[in-house]
Amino acid sequence: MGFFEAILLGIIQGLTEFLPISSSAHLRIASELLGIGDAGASFTAITQLGTEAAVVVFFWKDIVRIIGRWFRSLAGSVPRRDPDALMGWWIILGTVPIVLLGLLFEDAIDSTLRSLWFVAFALIVFGILLGAADRYAKQERELSQLNWKHGLLFGLAQSLALIPGVSRSGGTITAGRLMGYTREAAARYSFLLAIPAVFGSGGYKLIKSIGDPVAAPPGPTAAATVVAFVVALVVIGVFMRYISRGSFMPFVVYRVLLGLVIIVLLATGTIDAESGATAATAASGGVTP
Repeated sequence: MGFFEAILLGIIQGLTEFLPISSSAHLRIASELLGIGDAGASFTAITQLGTEAAVVVFFWKDIVRIIGRWFRSLAGSVPRRDPDALMGWWIILGTVPIVLLGLLFEDAIDSTLRSLWFVAFALIVFGILLGAADRYAKQERELSQLNWKHGLLFGLAQSLALIPGVSRSGGTITAGRLMGYTREAAARYSFLLAIPAVFGSGGYKLIKSIGDPVAAPPGPTAAATVVAFVVALVVIGVFMRYISRGSFMPFVVYRVLLGLVIIVLLATGTIDAESGATAATAASGGVTP
């Protein structure tokens, strides 16, 4: 992978990370079409550090307030039932499922589940679920009404994003809409919940990639991460303004159409479900390329 391909993938990462259309699926598809095989789960996780840094910048005031009041609640200077202190606990609780499942199924996530057949069907199935939830669910709950049960359900939904094609934001927003949260509340919590999970997985993959001969080259990966940060910062603002008045239906239609296109391309032999990179992962005993 050269700098041109990496920067292009960085743009795609920044554009798709926070839209409910699955950035990992788009990176998987784009890298295949660019002729570089599968860029790899480690490349995806590391470039997500850039997009998540954009979340930190965009929601900086919220993050500082939540962390500050959470720590102060431990010291007793803020009531334990304070909404921001509780939000800190719900984010911690919601992070547990993706950490446990990510470690338990790391090899499958890095290899088998990156098959384009999985990607295509995940795009379609979870796109339809998002559409149904957005169309028929009530919009009556705000984040101030979040409790530990809902926080855990949000976390379980986020863990589905370990499968390329599901979408981190798509999975958590779908769960939020099914539980009756407004679009803005579900999206905001989805972004906040992703912070520890993404920084954790990205840092873990970054450490594992050091000295790995089959890992994506560090220079292009770093360039892609910076580009992803810049693009994502713009996308977050546009997306949050859009959902205040628009539905998720355009994203649903896009997901279904993209999934169908991938299936046609796979069925006609135009693209391969398994890339050379994926095969190398399996051959090396699960080491992520």
